[in-house]
Amino acid sequence: MWRYKQIYKVTKSTIGPLKKDFSTAKTLNSEGYSFELTDTQREIYELAKKFAKEEIIPVAAHHDKTGEYPSEIIKKAWELGLTNAGIPEHCGGLGHCTFDACLVEDAFNWGCAGIASTCLTSDLGQHPVILVGTKEQQKKYLGRLVEEPLQAAYAVTEPGAGSDVNGVKTKAVKKGDEYILNGQKMWITNGGVANWYFVLARTNPDPKVGANKAFTGFIVERDFPGVQPGRKEDMMGQRASNIHGITFEDVRIPKENVLLGEGAGFKIAMLVFDKTRPGVGAMATGIAQRCLDEARKYATERKTFGVPIIQHQAVAFILADMAIGIETASASVCECVSGAKCDGWQVVRP
Repeated sequence: MWRYKQIYKVTKSTIGPLKKDFSTAKTLNSEGYSFELTDTQREIYELAKKFAKEEIIPVAAHHDKTGEYPSEIIKKAWELGLTNAGIPEHCGGLGHCTFDACLVEDAFNWGCAGIASTCLTSDLGQHPVILVGTKEQQKKYLGRLVEEPLQAAYAVTEPGAGSDVNGVKTKAVKKGDEYILNGQKMWITNGGVANWYFVLARTNPDPKVGANKAFTGFIVERDFPGVQPGRKEDMMGQRASNIHGITFEDVRIPKENVLLGEGAGFKIAMLVFDKTRPGVGAMATGIAQRCLDEARKYATERKTFGVPIIQHQAVAFILADMAIGIETASASVCECVSGAKCDGWQVVRP
């Protein structure tokens, strides 16, 4: 059974947030909650794990060696509803929560981190539109991802700016009913195959203006003139992922593609990080669990002094420490999901 189903004790001070975000949590006693998977969540995880075993693992070595884009795997995952799961139901999606997404992240990364990255990172690009997009923006840009196995990308990182979005240098200048976008982004997952991008750009040139008002979020379509993906990066351990730099040269963006309003870009980026960062933890636990599974398998097969090496304490202790670390990390992912405060938020538009 999946690791995250283990009982995770929490202090009384955290019970309020957990009840809000874990609608399936059941009271054990006055001390805490049980994060037992619901039947639906168990089905999601088992389907994702089965997909990883049957579709991802058999071809993982090939894609890691060649860097070939796993288009057939992405199509199959899309057909099964394992991608785009966070898209709202009114756009044709399943409307799954952050915890559900972590289940799929864990299972896919157990299969191959590179393929998982390419299959699931579209979710990161979608989230700005999911969280703050207008109904029209959601229908137009999220709807097309449900209709076809297309990808979105989150274009924030630059040569001098990553999680520190205050360092973003890409600029957008308003001219009439359009914004003219110029700048470079780096290490953008699905940058070479995305149908559209979320792009964060500075719209207020005054260096004295704080980050909370200086940046704006845009939806930029791949076929807008001036959008130029660069070469594919060779990523150690994730060679199947599609990671590119992107240059924007005098790209004209209609004002209808502004998200939430001019100057709201920093807020959007922070909301997206809150919502999606727990999935990064689930990536790590999936990879770590695969390492433990492979190590344990070898330790039960390899023999010394007439017995499997797993029966030697020195080896058993190493495996036990690995298991403890994974359990602890899994509990941390649960805690992170409980703190993803944008779950259930009602965004107030200017």
